[in-house]
Amino acid sequence: MTRREVSVVILSDLHLGTYGCHVRELLDYLKSIKPESLILNGDIIDMWNFKKNYFPEEHLKVIKQIVHLASKGTKVTYLSGNHDDLLRKFGDIKMGNIQVQDQLFLRISGKQYWIFHGDVFDASIQHAKWLAKLGGKSYDLLIRINRLLNLLLERFGKEPYSFSKAIKAKTKKAVSYIQSFEEVACELAINKGYDFVICGHIHQPTIKDVVLPKGRVRYMNSGDWVENLTALEYSYGEWRLHHHYLPSREPSDAGKEDQMTTSTLLDLL
Repeated sequence: MTRREVSVVILSDLHLGTYGCHVRELLDYLKSIKPESLILNGDIIDMWNFKKNYFPEEHLKVIKQIVHLASKGTKVTYLSGNHDDLLRKFGDIKMGNIQVQDQLFLRISGKQYWIFHGDVFDASIQHAKWLAKLGGKSYDLLIRINRLLNLLLERFGKEPYSFSKAIKAKTKKAVSYIQSFEEVACELAINKGYDFVICGHIHQPTIKDVVLPKGRVRYMNSGDWVENLTALEYSYGEWRLHHHYLPSREPSDAGKEDQMTTSTLLDLL
């Protein structure tokens, strides 16, 4: 297999160890790329919903593939999120080409980058962790039910349906939370003098320029591998959102790529 050479790849919210992870598609994507740097921006292994009797071989293969990339020269940086916050107790850890830390500061082509998961903005996690964990389990259950529904829809030749996206789109509170999350991240990045701020956590893939009274910043979110199957890729001086299409997509759609814009909020899956 010929791998695509990419300078930087950012993935977040894989949620390995849960039923919701699109692990086959994720493994397919990892085998298709040859990145110089791979940044795993939180919630990679879901320690909140981890079950001793559920960690299939395919999930383990994803970890092995990441280690394989590191052994071939890819610099792997694992940034902890809320679902894998146990790693934060150990501070910075470096094992060969793999480094674990809480946030990452980069300089690319003269621009300053601030990369972190983003759960620090979530009040339910900071002040009521038990409630956030309960919500996480409910979300995982919703995804499992959704998977069963989509199997039936596929059998009858219907398009897949996303419960969680429908809820987010129709619930003003969810829309408001996403907007607030992005604004806070951008405001802090501007105050700290960064040109780019990159997060995960909210499962909303996007690349856009944000202008606030104190300045301008480019905000990016790498999405997730539960619903959107997205990654941020940097090559030849440009960032873009890559969407890994599900096998159920029509062939005519399979070759389309999501181009980088300044105001894109992808409607995926």
